[in-house]
Amino acid sequence: MPDATALLDAVDHLADRFRAMPQSRLLGAVPGHRSRAAAGLALARLLADRAQAWEEGPGAAPRELPDAGAFAVGDQIAVAGHDLAAALDGPAARAGNDEAATALLEEAIAAIGEVAGLCA
Repeated sequence: MPDATALLDAVDHLADRFRAMPQSRLLGAVPGHRSRAAAGLALARLLADRAQAWEEGPGAAPRELPDAGAFAVGDQIAVAGHDLAAALDGPAARAGNDEAATALLEEAIAAIGEVAGLCA
């Protein structure tokens, strides 16, 4: 079972950056997204999707994280990231899926890094 500490650190740091960002920066366009907030929401949705797929398997009906507005994106990133970390510590990870869990962890950390780069 991989250690999710790096995921939690990265997601908490990025969530704090979003929470502290002024509206003008949140709504500013960035490459590939209409705004930083949209990039953050896309990340939160990715993390939530990965957690759901990990816990429920590939056949589960997808549930989309709602758009709660630009000022909620930091919290959405934090919640989705912590959900993914909890999922990776759950029964599926303990069932011997270390390789898949490590790959998922690396994918999530890379995605967080990409969005963090848009916030610099």
